[in-house]
Amino acid sequence: MKKHIKKIAVIGSGIMGSGIACHFANIGVQVLLLDIAPKELTDSEKSKGLSLDHPLVKDRIVNTNLQSAIKSNPAPLYNKKFADRIETGNLDTDLQKISEVDWIIEVVVERLDIKQKVFEQIEKHRKLGTFVTSNTSGIPIQFMNKGRSQDFREHFAVTHFFNPARYLKLFEVVPGPDCKKEVVDFLMSFGAKYLGKTTVLAKDTPAFIGNRIGIFGIMSMLHIVKELGLTVEEVDKLTGPIIGRPKSATFRTVDVVGLDTLIHVANGLYENCKIDESVELFKIPDFIQTMLDNKWLGSKTKQGFYKKVVDENGKSAIHALDLNTLEYHPVKKANFNSLSATKTIDHVKYRFKVLIKGKDQAGAFYRKTFAALFAYVSNRIPEISDEIYRIDDAMKAGFGWQHGPFEIWDAIGFENGLNLIEAEGYKAADWTQNLKDVQSTSFYTVKEGKKYVYDITSKEQVKIPGQDSFIILDNIREAQTIWSNSEASIQHLGDGVLNVEFQSKMNTLGSGVLQAINKGIDLAETEYDAVILGNQATNFSVGANLAMVFLLAIEQEYDELNFAVQYFQNTVMRMRYSSCPTLITPRGLTLGGGCELSLHADKVIAAAETYTGLVEFGVGVIPGGGGTKEMTKRVSDMVLKDDVKLNRMRDAFINIAMAKVATSAHEAYDLGYYVQHKDLVVVNEHQQIATAKKHALQMLDDGYLTPTPQKVKVLGQQVLGMFQVGADSLVAGKYASEHDRLIANKLGYVMAGGDLSEPTFVSEQYLLNLEREAFLSLLGERKTLERIQHMLKTGKPLRN
Repeated sequence: MKKHIKKIAVIGSGIMGSGIACHFANIGVQVLLLDIAPKELTDSEKSKGLSLDHPLVKDRIVNTNLQSAIKSNPAPLYNKKFADRIETGNLDTDLQKISEVDWIIEVVVERLDIKQKVFEQIEKHRKLGTFVTSNTSGIPIQFMNKGRSQDFREHFAVTHFFNPARYLKLFEVVPGPDCKKEVVDFLMSFGAKYLGKTTVLAKDTPAFIGNRIGIFGIMSMLHIVKELGLTVEEVDKLTGPIIGRPKSATFRTVDVVGLDTLIHVANGLYENCKIDESVELFKIPDFIQTMLDNKWLGSKTKQGFYKKVVDENGKSAIHALDLNTLEYHPVKKANFNSLSATKTIDHVKYRFKVLIKGKDQAGAFYRKTFAALFAYVSNRIPEISDEIYRIDDAMKAGFGWQHGPFEIWDAIGFENGLNLIEAEGYKAADWTQNLKDVQSTSFYTVKEGKKYVYDITSKEQVKIPGQDSFIILDNIREAQTIWSNSEASIQHLGDGVLNVEFQSKMNTLGSGVLQAINKGIDLAETEYDAVILGNQATNFSVGANLAMVFLLAIEQEYDELNFAVQYFQNTVMRMRYSSCPTLITPRGLTLGGGCELSLHADKVIAAAETYTGLVEFGVGVIPGGGGTKEMTKRVSDMVLKDDVKLNRMRDAFINIAMAKVATSAHEAYDLGYYVQHKDLVVVNEHQQIATAKKHALQMLDDGYLTPTPQKVKVLGQQVLGMFQVGADSLVAGKYASEHDRLIANKLGYVMAGGDLSEPTFVSEQYLLNLEREAFLSLLGERKTLERIQHMLKTGKPLRN
């Protein structure tokens, strides 16, 4: 099906509806956001003499909801200016405008009667062939489109976003009984390619895939917790990052989502899944019902499983709920011997085998929860999905799991998983015996760079569809790695394009990573053709190895520090002036040195969800890996009048001095970290490296030439005074400390090119030398070392 989505309509402007509208605006689609008109005037409207028919009143609900969403944190828009792509209106006077759109998304309250009325009204104005989808989380499609025309039913499906729509990647597509296959295929493709989602085809079953498995996991765990006598803090310790889950783990997540929401979905599953062998687990435990009765719903009521307590001195602390007494107590640190045994295991998937063997409560918890989960997901095939990988995809994209249930089972071992299920008194689905009979040792395998999965119908491994547009490093690393050290490796992606993958802890930029970058460029200049700096970790890089810098500074190894900083500077300049194209694919946190690498690549292929910035000021130094030099150069390169140039220089100075981090790759354009029409943003991060390879080949085909070094015009005293006055004002207003002023003055001195009497053209190396000198001098300051130490201990900046 060839169809272009130029404009959509979203019916319902609540948290979910406004979030969906904002995300479509993010990708450049025009949006018509509609909601009901108010039935009563507010006191403010009455005082202004407005009537219910006044446009400001008619659109009050939709405009209030949209503005509330735009101001919320985390932000639903990549850039606030994208709000201009959203037109608002009300269902009384503007519903006819849906005749102009290509796709209508219904996001009204979860009541069948209301949805049916909305669809009846939609059909009066919808043009033939327009998609209509519902964001319902579980109302059967056959009831929603009852009484609708044939064309409506053929173009009707559920498109279930997870909240917040911008950030959570799961996009469940559930076709109606009459929905055309080409419509389903289009929605699946559009979700992945344009919305940047993990699109999962689901069946019209209660709660679909993500919530069915996710709510089971939580409800099952609630029963196990009571059985083992674990505390709230202990469970969150066991179900967080240690097993590749979000920091919010279980109980903090429920507090954020809302206990009432959890209970609503669980009750729905209990009522509608009578043939489910585990249906009784969806029954609400007594202590949860008591919390509901007490309105302890979580963040929305300021208490749930956790609450903030303020003592008589005004000091706040977090308390946790005792699940037995239902009284709150100060949060206690959770410790288990089983977890200690995994401290040296960096890769989460290798921890599971160790964790289930634990002899303490943690080991028992993992054995019981994994056994229950494995049995449950096996019995949901083919009820909720015909394919194993869709369940794993749903849990990873919708709940932030690093590994899906079947992937965890694989990590433990297929036979071990079956034994675990049996030992804990559960029963796996019969089809798992078929897998055992064909002597397969896993659900997944990798062959020739592609991932295969066991298919219960054919009883053999089949290639997972949709991989051809991706380059997945996990699938090619073993076969395609041509060079490696302890911190990085280089893979040949084919066609002469190399990829340098960081593999240090948190992808910090130590000597091993820099060695790999230089080696990649060496190889690309002599034997291959182009080099990409790309990894597929959650975060591209948190910057330099701060612990190493701190250790050298404490020991006053200034010669070694000077060499290290110079090595980094030489590496980024090598990227800039190599004879081969250099590209970079940042994603997630791309801070400090990670940002500096991006500043010097020939082309950036950034994931939309890239949070990048020069944050060195927060640890008491200035950007020393070419960042200060490059931001100065970028301002200098702009052909502008001097007064405007001073403003641009001021903005660049402020961005560095305030350690501003872009909240998206699109915002990075505004901050000057990325360049319009040169650097590219992709919404689906899975496509980054493949996209970078295409651009590298195009650059080669166009006849890539080594860039010519250019002089940088620095303004000297003309701008230095402005920087110093600005820093003094911040200190006088108590917005900055004396140490902040020292750092700011060092930064200003470098960006001015020193204390020059008039504007002068200097080389990049001149600025790099100033930058390095300032960086090293600040490392000799006690307050800088205090800041670095505090960051290493707490992960938070210190103001001293």
